[in-house]
Amino acid sequence: MDATAPSPTALSQAHVRRLRDVYRSAGWPCQDLLEIELLASGLLERVLASSGHESLRVTAAGLALVAAGAQRNRARLSAHEDLVERVAREMGRAGRIAWRGLALRAQVPAGESEGAMQWCICKPDVFSIRNTSVAEYVEPVVHEVKVRRSDLLADLRQAAKRAAYLDLGECWYVLGADARGRCIGDPGEIPDGCGVMVLEQDRLSVARPAARARRHALPFGVWMALARATPAAGLDEECQGLLAANDG
Repeated sequence: MDATAPSPTALSQAHVRRLRDVYRSAGWPCQDLLEIELLASGLLERVLASSGHESLRVTAAGLALVAAGAQRNRARLSAHEDLVERVAREMGRAGRIAWRGLALRAQVPAGESEGAMQWCICKPDVFSIRNTSVAEYVEPVVHEVKVRRSDLLADLRQAAKRAAYLDLGECWYVLGADARGRCIGDPGEIPDGCGVMVLEQDRLSVARPAARARRHALPFGVWMALARATPAAGLDEECQGLLAANDG
């Protein structure tokens, strides 16, 4: 590899996506800067057909880079899903009913018009309500789980997303730890009004409570979304399993 060529560690996600695109396609050249850098890095190579047409092929080094990126993505998603599962179970142990992966309608301010609102779809990592028969006492809570600092910083810039969560109820950020066991963020970075939970030595703890949400009944559309979804397994299901194992 040429000493002036960018190293694989200096390449961005856009480079990796281009490698995947070339691998899945017929390899027609785009002749842009990304392609030049990948060719110079030895991750792509030119292939000249007998007809005189030129195409691109991902080299062994390029395939290794794509595979390594896929492995990192799986590890990141696994860490995120593990923490989401833990939060859902903690809500169950607290006597709440929790869901994961819901798509819920919420209202957020529409542009600069004062008082104007618009509907949007938000997808909280964990959504939970109290196990109660009184609609006004359900106390809905949203938990947004972050395991990478870059994801946290990107999310904090999305005020509309946070407004949608707050329209549904209390909003909590759950901050995971990095490879060295350090929290990926400081509670002071989280906007006022949102609660913060942190993962410390394999346990969740409250770093800052959320502002108390106004008491209101959930909109009919949210109830319909909950009715169509399956809640996460809670404490009752775990206990029932233990009883069945000890039966007889």
